[in-house]
Amino acid sequence: MKQKLLKLLKEKAYQKKEVKLASGKTSNFYIDVRKISLSSEGIYYISNLFFQYLEQKQIDAFGGPTLGADPIVGGVCLIAEQNDRNLPGFLIRKTAKRHGQRKTTEGPELKSGSKAILCDDVATSGGSLLAAKKVLDSQGIQVKDIMVVVDRNEGAKEVLAEAGCNLFSLFTKDDFLT
Repeated sequence: MKQKLLKLLKEKAYQKKEVKLASGKTSNFYIDVRKISLSSEGIYYISNLFFQYLEQKQIDAFGGPTLGADPIVGGVCLIAEQNDRNLPGFLIRKTAKRHGQRKTTEGPELKSGSKAILCDDVATSGGSLLAAKKVLDSQGIQVKDIMVVVDRNEGAKEVLAEAGCNLFSLFTKDDFLT
């Protein structure tokens, strides 16, 4: 399954071109995981591989920053249900809604003291994942593990380790440069 996912990513998501990343850095390649996570085949592979990792974890919820995490959270929650595991999902907004309840976290209410795993499609500097963790910290939600499809190996692992989190990735940029 992992090799099939890598093949899909290389064929349909990996591009050799100069691009400005969310971190502000410029890169000579781009991996648009959403092209895969928003396909039925791709989300099937991602969700199953992520579920294999978190299956043994004692967590109360699974989620991440919107937009990269959106399809992954839905897919993993579906696989969890198919495996008789109740796993609430959640999404974290970059900014609170300006209307309604003005929430930063969407999904079922998470109680203070809950344990969660964060996810995203790609990690570069770790900034958006660190910001998401801080939102959960402010709500009393504990995060020790973070999962991504691709780690670009540009500092996220180290930044997140300093914040007390382990970064697990299915792939790193080296998988695309070979």
